Amino acid sequence: MGDPIIKYFSSLSAVQIERFSALGDLYREWNGKINVISRKDIDNLYVHHILHSLAIARIITFTPGSRILDVGTGGGFPGIPLAIMFPECEFLLVDRTGKKIKVATDVAEKAGLENVRLTQCDVSEVKEVFDFAVSRAAMSMSDLVKLCRKNIAKRQQNAIPNGVIALKGGELQHEIAPFKKIAVVYNLSDFFDEEYFKTKKGVFVPVVNR
Repeated sequence: MGDPIIKYFSSLSAVQIERFSALGDLYREWNGKINVISRKDIDNLYVHHILHSLAIARIITFTPGSRILDVGTGGGFPGIPLAIMFPECEFLLVDRTGKKIKVATDVAEKAGLENVRLTQCDVSEVKEVFDFAVSRAAMSMSDLVKLCRKNIAKRQQNAIPNGVIALKGGELQHEIAPFKKIAVVYNLSDFFDEEYFKTKKGVFVPVVNR
């Protein structure tokens, strides 16, 4: 599997370690057929994609029973790594591109994940409610919050309010300006030592539906 996951998450169960280990071969096999991850980046799968996804697990430890919507999941990020990390939570992964959902579905099944559902659709079509919506550079924060607001549950069961958590890179001041009084920005370099994370951020915007 490579050490980066165990390096930062030392209390993983044997099943979790086995599932994370399986992702490497599964994504490499699919990448040979469909360019889900940049060909030049597949060797960085564990740091650039899996560990990056798990930055959300440093922002919040989801309470068992929480429901999480992954918007624009692509090949399954951040949803699949988070589903391995939080086996007692329920995940719905959506993307508009059928071939990406096909890859993520196969990876989730072969990794033995029973807490993941995948659907090819636009997030605007999703009617269910969730504790959190998560995303990895799928769209701007304004669009993400606007589209997901209807899907955020009123009932609170986690340590932070229900809302939207997005993984971002680069300059964010303009993007989070509409939420500057409520948004929380995390420097992922505070969580992980690797050079890749120096410019990476996590953004949390609470969504209150009364």
